[in-house]
Amino acid sequence: MDGKVVLITGAKGGLGTNVTLEFLAAGATVVGTSRSISQSDFEHEKFTAIPADISEPDAARELVAQVIERFGRIDVLVHVMGGFAAGKMRETDDETWKKMFDLNVNSGFYVAREVVRCMREAQRGGRIVAIGSLAASEPHAGIGAYVAAKTALAVVFRTIAMENVDAGITCNVILPATMDTAANRVAMPSADPSKWVQPGEVAKLVLYLASEQAARVNGALIPVYGHEG
Repeated sequence: MDGKVVLITGAKGGLGTNVTLEFLAAGATVVGTSRSISQSDFEHEKFTAIPADISEPDAARELVAQVIERFGRIDVLVHVMGGFAAGKMRETDDETWKKMFDLNVNSGFYVAREVVRCMREAQRGGRIVAIGSLAASEPHAGIGAYVAAKTALAVVFRTIAMENVDAGITCNVILPATMDTAANRVAMPSADPSKWVQPGEVAKLVLYLASEQAARVNGALIPVYGHEG
């Protein structure tokens, strides 16, 4: 990844931290974004923090413009940002529904739209990887808003893959099962985290999909199962 400029959304979360460290270790120049990220979150000379709320289109547009102004290109976009909410559909209020789509779909669409334009115009090529959810493979009772949003995310990014083959841009979606993060341990204290997906494993898969070795992998939905299979 030497010489590559990588933009990572949700860069300081449970998975985002692992993804950021993986790319930094591979020699990439990493721009990490989230609403509250700061330069001190990653003490590395090739890391740059740019706080932004990319669920707002203007903020996503400004973020990408700042990256291009400073580094001249974006070779890889990794969209990790997301959020979870449980609840039966009949109990899901308007705010929760909107929040799920803002965090999981709208943010990804807004930032990917701007990045794709830059990839096509600046270097005609690039890699885009989004983090979805294994739950998005079929409906699940009790988490309908979340599943709907993650399903929509997969459709958006697979469509981007289809529309940009001519420009050498690949776009893939990883679908992990429950991941072993601090937030999930708090939310599910009675569960066995040894059966969950390790964030480091997902981060390595993201790095592979961003590499030249994965140049012919495009439009894929890639499941990552925990130890329960």
